[in-house]
Amino acid sequence: MEKFSQLQEKEVINICDGKRLGYVCDLELDLATGKICGLIVPEEGSRWNLFCRNGYYYVPWRCIKRIGDDIILVDVDVSEISREG
Repeated sequence: MEKFSQLQEKEVINICDGKRLGYVCDLELDLATGKICGLIVPEEGSRWNLFCRNGYYYVPWRCIKRIGDDIILVDVDVSEISREG
């Protein structure tokens, strides 16, 4: 079992192109089911941009391939997950 604070310490890496997306700053939850819908990662890769005020990546939970000790591997098209803050 992982805590949210532990997820925030892991770097998100896209296995499609090897790009480092950054560190998790927030989660999207489905309150009806209690399940995580996706991860929110600040676009500029800043660990401490707590509110993701600029652009960010929204990584759907289904795109997460593996959560390791210090990284999260995802399989996404970066142009499709980029959002405005």
